[in-house]
Amino acid sequence: MAPRTITTVLFDGFEPLDVFGPLELFGSLPDQFRLVLAGPGAGPVRSAHGWAVVTDVSYETLPPPDIVLVPGGRGTRPLTTDAGFLGWLARWAAGADLVTSVCTGSALLAAAGLLDGYRATSNKRAFAWAREQGPRVEWVAQARWVADRDRWTSSGVAAGMDMALALIAGLHGEELAREVADRVELEWHQDSAWDPFAARAGLVPGPG
Repeated sequence: MAPRTITTVLFDGFEPLDVFGPLELFGSLPDQFRLVLAGPGAGPVRSAHGWAVVTDVSYETLPPPDIVLVPGGRGTRPLTTDAGFLGWLARWAAGADLVTSVCTGSALLAAAGLLDGYRATSNKRAFAWAREQGPRVEWVAQARWVADRDRWTSSGVAAGMDMALALIAGLHGEELAREVADRVELEWHQDSAWDPFAARAGLVPGPG
C-alpha cells in the first residue's frame, strides 16, 4: 500500500507543537505516511512564536488530500471570519479520507462546516469560543480527543500527540503505535476520555 499523504494546513500564527508533535510521530513511519506542509503560498509561514516554517505548496495548488491536519494557535481567530479561506478549506477537505485537527484547529473546521453533525472537542481554555464557531457540532467538553467516523479532533496542544498515536493504532495497529511512542519516550494516554483539563477550565465538575 502506498503511503497516505498527511497534508498540514499552516497559516500565520499557527501553534508549533500542534504541528510538529504529531508530525514527529507520523514522520517516523515513512512507509505509511508522506508529509506535506501547505500555506497561503509556497514559502515561509510565521508561527505563533514568531519564527517561520517553509511550506511545500500553496493552498490553491494542493491535490485532493488523503488525511488533513489543521492545527490551532492564535492565527485561527481571524481565519474563522475569512470567507475565502473557509470556502477553500470546505471544498478541499470535504473529500479527504480523514479530517483531523489539534487544539483550536477544530474551530476552523467548524466554521467551515466540516464538523456539522459530528462530535468534536477543542482546547479547553478556548472551548467556549470554539463552540461558537459550530452550532451544529456536538461539542464534547471532557475528552483528550474525539474520533467520530472520518473526523478526529483533539484538545489543547500536546493532546495532538495522543490523537496521532491513536490514529496510527487505528490504521496500522496498536503495536506499531506503541513502538513509535517508545521511540520518542512519550507516555501515551490511550483513553480518549482522560481529560483533567476540562475540570481545571471549569467546563465540568471537578473531583469530589
